[in-house]
Amino acid sequence: MIEMKVMGIALDTRTGSPIVVLHDKENRRALPIWIGSAEASSIIRKIENLSVARPMTHDLILSIIKKTGYNIAKVEINDVEKETYYATIFLEGEDKENIEIDSRPSDAIAVAIRVSAPIYVSAKVLSAGSVSTDSAKDAQEAEEFKNFIQDIKPSDFTKLLKDKDHHESDQ
Repeated sequence: MIEMKVMGIALDTRTGSPIVVLHDKENRRALPIWIGSAEASSIIRKIENLSVARPMTHDLILSIIKKTGYNIAKVEINDVEKETYYATIFLEGEDKENIEIDSRPSDAIAVAIRVSAPIYVSAKVLSAGSVSTDSAKDAQEAEEFKNFIQDIKPSDFTKLLKDKDHHESDQ
């Protein structure tokens, strides 16, 4: 397993879908994972330290976990099949058995970043979906990818977040 960090959220210009981008500690590999708008909103709110009046879903999940005496030890993005990624949230409790919870990677990441839990990615997942950011033969692609990520601003997601919030208020 390779430990990775959240580099940021990008927007797929072809589909309008949000992408969470993870990178390794040496910035040699980047892993883009397409996610839903609600999860992107949750991750962005944490990255930008935006507060909300009431707990959002991932905050609620953390509250429940803590109230039951557990903490998040780590999350793992451990499998990919037909472009679908799988993750596990690992809980540890004081004097209690440890628990593994099946999760979507976007939810696992949104929860992990709230408590600074490590995010690990399996070699299988990295080989299937990561982009090299330091290979000489892929230098131009890597540079374009780095520039794409660096040029993304939180304001790029304002419409995405407003559309999501508007949609949720309609339900």
